[in-house]
Amino acid sequence: MDDATKDDATRGRTRRNKRQTEDERLLARPRPNTDFLSTDTWRVLRIMGEFVDGFEMLADVGPAVTIFGSARVSVDDPMYQAAADVARALGEAGFAIITGGGPGIMEAGNRGAREAGARSVGLNIELPFEQHLNPYVDTSVTFRYFFVRKMMLVKYAQAFVIFPGGFGTLDELFEALTLVQTGKVRNFPIILFNSTYWNGLLNWMRETVLPARKIAAADIDLLIVSDSVDEVRDLIVRSAYDTQWRSGTEAAAHEVTRRVLGRRSE
Repeated sequence: MDDATKDDATRGRTRRNKRQTEDERLLARPRPNTDFLSTDTWRVLRIMGEFVDGFEMLADVGPAVTIFGSARVSVDDPMYQAAADVARALGEAGFAIITGGGPGIMEAGNRGAREAGARSVGLNIELPFEQHLNPYVDTSVTFRYFFVRKMMLVKYAQAFVIFPGGFGTLDELFEALTLVQTGKVRNFPIILFNSTYWNGLLNWMRETVLPARKIAAADIDLLIVSDSVDEVRDLIVRSAYDTQWRSGTEAAAHEVTRRVLGRRSE
């Protein structure tokens, strides 16, 4: 390859790496005298359209469970097989499976759903670099905005199963946990799979965050930790048929939150 060709290739990679996403444009500092199609006002319409598309595509999904976890997990990782097994067990129990549609744990979740004959949903996201849907997705929606996608991942699920993962997984975990803590979502099990992976985080909550009075013990109780495929399935099936099962645990967290915010108990 000659120098000119190398320079062209480098410029091409730079352009691809600098490709702006809609999230980046939305969060950029407003510039005066911009074209209307580049204003936040126009983006509101695009955001609304993205919600409409998601609602229409997923309206008939039925009972579903969202599975989260790292995209960096290979097929030979034990957590890949565990995620596929959990998805298969839930699919056989009558649940659709929703994931972020990408590789790793997401692929394993969609794969398990496919093997069970359950509906396999992938909610993909526009990124500055390419992320392709995994081959086990039956129903796919690609979103430009993270916050729209995140709402869809919660709205159409009756529970979350969260496998080992990084920032994205933790983001979804704590968003769901906050929704349950504040009573925005009820009867919503949040299950952490693989106690070895999650124990460090839970210990930090108990030993650092709780003594500092930033959370209550009842908040930690909102999380369920499991290492068993069958237990995960049974817990989620129970929550679907016994809507009061988690009410006591959730009510305890709600009460603490109300006291902290200075509101009377109902």
